[in-house]
Amino acid sequence: MAETTASGYIQHHLQNLTFGQHPTGGWGFAHTAAEAKEMGFWAFHVDTLGWSVALGLIFVLLFRMAAKKATSGQPGGLQNFVEVLIEFVDSSVKDTFHGRNPLIAPLALTIFVWVFLMNAVDLVPVDWIPKVAAIITGDPHLVFRAVPTTDPNATLGMSLSVFALIIFYSIKVKGIGGFIGELTLHPFGSKNIFVQALLIPVNFLLEFVTLVAKPISLALRLFGNMYAGELVFILIAVMFGSGLLWLSGLGIVLQWAWAVFHILIITLQAFIFMMLTIVYLSMAHEENH
Repeated sequence: MAETTASGYIQHHLQNLTFGQHPTGGWGFAHTAAEAKEMGFWAFHVDTLGWSVALGLIFVLLFRMAAKKATSGQPGGLQNFVEVLIEFVDSSVKDTFHGRNPLIAPLALTIFVWVFLMNAVDLVPVDWIPKVAAIITGDPHLVFRAVPTTDPNATLGMSLSVFALIIFYSIKVKGIGGFIGELTLHPFGSKNIFVQALLIPVNFLLEFVTLVAKPISLALRLFGNMYAGELVFILIAVMFGSGLLWLSGLGIVLQWAWAVFHILIITLQAFIFMMLTIVYLSMAHEENH
């Protein structure tokens, strides 16, 4: 069985539970990476979607619970935590966002908490959630990844949503003419209309690359850091299955050490995703004259 080898174990844990249309025409789950690839673009990563939605609901329910139990007297622990978090995000928005938009602060709070929760699943031992999923489905060979941010589809989906807001507010604040002018008249300009016309393709190339780089950098930064962290946990888990007592003992030490360090990573990546979103939307609200 492939999963008994180290390489098979790693590949098994890095494969998503994929649902899509088989080349034969029927719909179902992919059992191998090759089958998942054959399903093409319209295949769904069920584990990524399921955990993303579930963690989003947890975020909403926790904050709703805190809002319903909020009191002006002595606050409870949950209310204290939520208030500190809201103040932290609110101060970050005030320091970074220079326009006026009531959407930015709630959006930043949602991004920070949601991304943090998705990242935090990586702290659960790599075999626990897949084994629970295998027991529930009755399929001992079921592939199941529990960390949504290790899937580039999830990080790209979030970053493209932010990108859509960037385009929307750029056009809303600057107008279509102002937005097109921003892409074609900067960074190089000239008072000579003919020279300016010659510079338009160069300006457009530079500004378009800069614009497109925003969602790509958002997505790949988060994905790369979380994927690397997950891979380290998987490699440490391989040490437990080596059969060598000293190597398993070393694995325990490394597991705890990496988990403690990873707490910083998952928090930092959520913060960076939030801050870059605020910065990009602040740039979209700036009027160029």
